[in-house]
Parts: sequence; structure tokens; C-alpha cells
Amino acid sequence: MSVRSNEASGRRRVTAAAGLDCGAAFQKIALGAVSGIKAHHAGACAGDAEAVHQIRVAITRLRAAVLFFAPVVADAEWLRLKQEIRWLNGPLGNARDSDVVAEYARRKKYRAWARAMIGEQLQQRQLQDHRRLVRCLRSARTQRLITALVRWTKAGTWLKRHKSKDVEPLPSYCESELHRWHARLVRKGKRLEKLGEERRHRLRIRAKRFRYVIEALTETVPLWSRGKCRDLHRPAKRLQRALGDMRDLERLADLASDGKRPPGYRHQRKELLGAAIAAYRDLKHAEVC
Repeated sequence: MSVRSNEASGRRRVTAAAGLDCGAAFQKIALGAVSGIKAHHAGACAGDAEAVHQIRVAITRLRAAVLFFAPVVADAEWLRLKQEIRWLNGPLGNARDSDVVAEYARRKKYRAWARAMIGEQLQQRQLQDHRRLVRCLRSARTQRLITALVRWTKAGTWLKRHKSKDVEPLPSYCESELHRWHARLVRKGKRLEKLGEERRHRLRIRAKRFRYVIEALTETVPLWSRGKCRDLHRPAKRLQRALGDMRDLERLADLASDGKRPPGYRHQRKELLGAAIAAYRDLKHAEVC
């Protein structure tokens, strides 16, 4: 297919999406996220680290979509579902964290240090975390949660309320919300170089949700073309990844029995913090779609 044909196809998708309302857009994003959970369920139960990661991504996309469309979709049923998601996300997060740290420990740069400082404890913890996760994923509670998410998305009480009142058109709502999310992200990232570990972690989560919302609005709905929000999406993704890599490196170092840091720790941490600061500056000056 030619570039011109691709552009025309993209314009048709964007034109079709512009006819959606906020409720329909949310349904499309949320059902896509739940499908992602289902698609990677078997792989995660088999110990596939990438499948575990993709379920985590799907859950974060769902939660980000609910936050973004909160005035439309938030209701009492979501509050109950959110508690169940938090329960599922616990073992998912532990397994994912163990996988990432184990991957760091296998790198040539850290391999000898990890054998001397950590020994077998990392492998044992990774195995335990995956066993707990498999029990959770195979439980009736998880199956009930997935079924309830689909039912709530398709026919929850929020939908009746949404249909009974006038709602702001999707394009203007999304544009104003992105402005608000962008402004908050920029505000929370001030003096990034001085933020403590917990505040950096919260900033990373905000950047991740912001990135996923942009991806949903340009790919899943799609409301805008990918190019329209590229200058906003790229720095958000870079910020999230730099802060995530920094957190993973710090957690690897914390496993050492005698407090000895991995080789090149300070230099690597300084580089990652610099990358995060550069991404934040680009995000600060990016124009919202």
C-alpha cells in the first residue's frame, strides 16, 4: 500500500472516530485492555515474563482510561472493581519486578557482582513470585474479575447515566483533559533532580498513564493521527523509561548483602537521571494535541 493510501486510510479512521462520544471511546479502550489480559493469561501462567508484562500494561491502560474519562464512567461498581484489580496487580507487580531485576543480574556488566553479592536468593524469589502469581491468575476470583470488567464496560450503571445527560463532545473533552494531565505532569516533575524515590515513582506512573492515554486516543479509538501527538508522546515515553530503569537499577543494588553497589552504579544512575531530566524538558515544551 502506498504512503498516500495509508494517509487516506488514517484520515478515514480519524473521521470515523470523531463521531464517537466519550462513552463509546472509553468502551473501545477498556474492552481492548481486557482482551489483552485474556490474550496473555495462558502465557503468564506458563511463566512467560513478557506475558506478565503485557497483562500489567493492559491493566495500566484500563486504569488510565478510567481516570481520563472519570466524569463519565466512574461509579460505585468501579470502586469495587478497582479493589479487585489492586489485589491482582500485587502478585503481577512482584513477578514483574523479579523478572526485571533478574534480567539486570544476567547482564555481562553485573553478572559477577550478582553471583557474589546476591547468590541464589534472586532466582528463588523469582520462582516464588511466579508461583504466587499463577495461583492468583488461575483462581476463580480472577475469572470473576475479568467477567465483571466486561459486563461493567458494556452495560454498567455508568452507561445509563452517561446516556441520560448531555456530554461534552469527544474531541473537545480529550483536548481539555490532555491539557490538564500535561500541566499536572509538568508541575509534579519540577526539580526532578531533587525528587525522592517515592515522588519519582509517582511521577513515572503519571508519565506512563499519560503515554498510554495518548496511545489509546491515536491508535485504539483513533481520534487523532499518530503524528499529531508525536512530540507529546515521545518525551512522556522517554521519561517513563528512564525513571523505570533508574528504579530497577536501585532495586538491584538494594539486594546486595553488604551494601556494595553494582559496577558503574553511580555513573549509570547519573546518566539515567540526566535522560529523565532531558525528557521532562522536552515534555514541558511540547504542545498538546
